[in-house]
Amino acid sequence: QGFHGDTSKTFFCGEVDEASKRLVKVTEECMLRGIAACKHGVSFKKIGRRISEHAEKHGFGVVEQFVGHGVGRVFHSQPIIYHQRNNMPGQMVEGQTFTIEPILTMGSSSIECDMWEDGWTAVTTDGSLAAQFEHTILITRTGAEILTKC
Repeated sequence: QGFHGDTSKTFFCGEVDEASKRLVKVTEECMLRGIAACKHGVSFKKIGRRISEHAEKHGFGVVEQFVGHGVGRVFHSQPIIYHQRNNMPGQMVEGQTFTIEPILTMGSSSIECDMWEDGWTAVTTDGSLAAQFEHTILITRTGAEILTKC
């Protein structure tokens, strides 16, 4: 009906070591903690704080180059959602829809990314592993409804 949604999930391929499994688990937890911070009247920067605190507690870095975004009839729109600590202004409003999509990397020094020529694929500059999870949410008076739950 003319509306967009956006979601992503990191999957395992083949045998995966425990450190990589932990990275993926903590990345999903970060996304869910960011979502749990959301409701009408809350500052957007609370999302980044919640994600950063949890990632750092587990020794992971948060990629700053990619952000969440508004979703509706226009795919990438306002608001811009930062997943790291920030001082950006703005508050959530009931009825807004946007994504929360943190990307975590192994270690805090590996958060820089390079884009491939295809204009879509991004890799960490130092070659370290990364994981991403994303949901589109709807802000309500009392919280956030996940619109892209399967």
